[in-house]
Amino acid sequence: MGKQLLLSALTKYFLGVILLGALLFIPTGSFSYWQGWLLMGILFVPMFVAGLILMAKNPDLLQKRLNAREKEAEQKTVVALSGLLFIAAFVIAGLNWRFGWWLLPDWAVWVAAGLFLAAYLLYAEVLRENTYLSRTIEVQENQKVIDTGLYGIVRHPMYMATTILFLAMPLVLASPISFIIMLGYIPVIAKRIRNEESVLEKGLPGYKEYKQRVRYRLLPFIW
Repeated sequence: MGKQLLLSALTKYFLGVILLGALLFIPTGSFSYWQGWLLMGILFVPMFVAGLILMAKNPDLLQKRLNAREKEAEQKTVVALSGLLFIAAFVIAGLNWRFGWWLLPDWAVWVAAGLFLAAYLLYAEVLRENTYLSRTIEVQENQKVIDTGLYGIVRHPMYMATTILFLAMPLVLASPISFIIMLGYIPVIAKRIRNEESVLEKGLPGYKEYKQRVRYRLLPFIW
């Protein structure tokens, strides 16, 4: 399993690098788009390190994270919509840089990069706290409700981290237009959360009581 898991992880990793590179640099028509290189660096370098750590310390969790086949029909729609948003945001970011429509100043790009890395650390903490995290909506065998750490503040800290990550990406790319596009991710993730909670309430003992203890889904004191 070790070699097979490593091969699967590396294959998906390098496919991701190639795909994002194509989405960013083909529209720009140039490799001089330094904001694009910045995003790829702060995205894929930590991802590679995190993958190595998971491979060594928790290969089962890595396997779950690589499993992206949704069983819920509603979640398949959510995944498809998210994919379209990402493609549109990245392509528009490249075109925006190429034609100079509306670019953020460099200082704003670096602030967004710092926010992105902070959200990455938050995401890593969620992975440390919850070993049941897969990329699909499901109740796993022997799964228990996690209500400590970040899960004692909001019910979905992973989605909180990924929402910050995804909204920071177009800002790192210096593209306010792409940021506006990525705001469409908010109703998409809200739909995913509602469906996930419905699945967990039906299949995970104690989840209803957990919802009563932790009121907020994504943002403390807001929602």
